[in-house]
Amino acid sequence: MHTITCGHPPPLLRDGRVRTLSAEWPALPIGLGGLPGAPDYEVEGFPFEPGDLLLLYTDGVSEARDGNGAFYPLAERAGAWSDCSPRQVLRQLRTDLLAHTNGRLGDDAAVVAVRRLPARPSGGGGPGAR
Repeated sequence: MHTITCGHPPPLLRDGRVRTLSAEWPALPIGLGGLPGAPDYEVEGFPFEPGDLLLLYTDGVSEARDGNGAFYPLAERAGAWSDCSPRQVLRQLRTDLLAHTNGRLGDDAAVVAVRRLPARPSGGGGPGAR
């Protein structure tokens, strides 16, 4: 998997556990990268094995606060959903995030969950097979 980090929170990759994929070369947000002295966008590679789940999210998720001002603990919570489908992860996260914030988000929040499927056995009856 290849990524370019442009001011977004680091993605989470779950291969049976939650870990943060820290960018070695983070860049300015899109639109600000052309400023004088701004670093170029660098493509970085990370392993993305069959069964892994990639969770991309905006800061509206990671910076959501509860009534006491505590940030939403995404990395801690996401571990409980390791056996869920991407759709189930999104539903669980939405429910949990709204419970954490008492139903009120202070910023827009977007999340994408993608699971890498195992490779299909060769010789199968896929499209175009006879």
